[in-house]
Amino acid sequence: MGKTQLMKKILITGGAGFIGSRLALNLLSNGYEVTVLDNLSSQIHGNAPETESPLYRSIENKVVFIRGSVTDYNVFRDAAMDQDVVVHFAAETGTGQSMYEIKKYMDVNVGGTANLLDILVKEKHSVKKVIVASSRAIYGEGKYFCSEHENVFPASRNDSDLLQGDFECKCPYCQGKISLLPTSEDSLIHPSSIYGITKQTQEEMLFVVCKSIMIPVVAFRYQNVYGPGQSLTNPYTGILSIFSSLLMNEKEINIFEDGQESRDFVYIDDVVEATISGIIDHRADNEAFNVGTGIPTTVLQVVNVLAESLGVKAKIKISGNFRNGDIRHNYADLKKIGSKLNYLPGIPFQTGIREFVKWAGTQKFDCSNYTDSLIEMKKLGLFK
Repeated sequence: MGKTQLMKKILITGGAGFIGSRLALNLLSNGYEVTVLDNLSSQIHGNAPETESPLYRSIENKVVFIRGSVTDYNVFRDAAMDQDVVVHFAAETGTGQSMYEIKKYMDVNVGGTANLLDILVKEKHSVKKVIVASSRAIYGEGKYFCSEHENVFPASRNDSDLLQGDFECKCPYCQGKISLLPTSEDSLIHPSSIYGITKQTQEEMLFVVCKSIMIPVVAFRYQNVYGPGQSLTNPYTGILSIFSSLLMNEKEINIFEDGQESRDFVYIDDVVEATISGIIDHRADNEAFNVGTGIPTTVLQVVNVLAESLGVKAKIKISGNFRNGDIRHNYADLKKIGSKLNYLPGIPFQTGIREFVKWAGTQKFDCSNYTDSLIEMKKLGLFK
């Protein structure tokens, strides 16, 4: 492995979140000095995070913790001054919510990144590398194969088709049938949600500015990350949490579209391993990488595996409903990260689900936030 110079002081923005807290604990166990900057958003941590949030409690008194937002320039500057690496996770993350909280998503995701770059350009600091959490959302609908036009990248699906129950993507040239391919890093970037647009913008801002000041950047395009510790109250991210809550409360699960839509579910420990590789290995510098399993799993498969692991019978309604901004399919091509960083996901979905369910069984569930989110989106014409 081509390791970078010794860099032991790490700032994680959003470090009290799901991925950030797990990364912080791993880094601490390996002798790193970790500072966390996090605003402890109530959507993720509840209204009393100091007592309610298991994510915050897992790192409390173990890291240097700064409660504040990346949108506050002075707070961000003070947190970053003596750090070797900034791992920039702080972001609003709900695809559906981003379609009606547009300014909020731009302010936090783009504005927070702009603050980071202003700090790196204008202030005296010791930052030697930046890691940014990007997303598979930047690809929009993923990569497909058309028998006539070969590799194609379909645009967002039309409401008129979706309302008629026609959920699959079509060739953008001939409107014919296409078959799903793994999405590689050189695929077309054309996000279909405001969240995806902010992630694309973050990447581009960091690569352009940091190149000019000779600070390496690594962007990780995470797929659907899951595992013990993910928020069980945030209605905009993590269908595993939402479905588990509904199953354990014996509620009916509304399966959107026809249940055959698929995602690449990657276990939290695999994501942390990949991220640490980006910190310590110079072969990652100035590159963007997919992080996933390379295996698509349908929503119906998710429900069935969860129900089996929980030992309950699922009450399922396949409704044909859909949310604007959602994609049909996407799964990662891992050749690049496997070749450059020797990344190989180690946790199969069934194994990861067992670990998630074991942890989730000790937590408190609340389905009301999810129901409220759908009511809000329906009122605004974004859920049909």
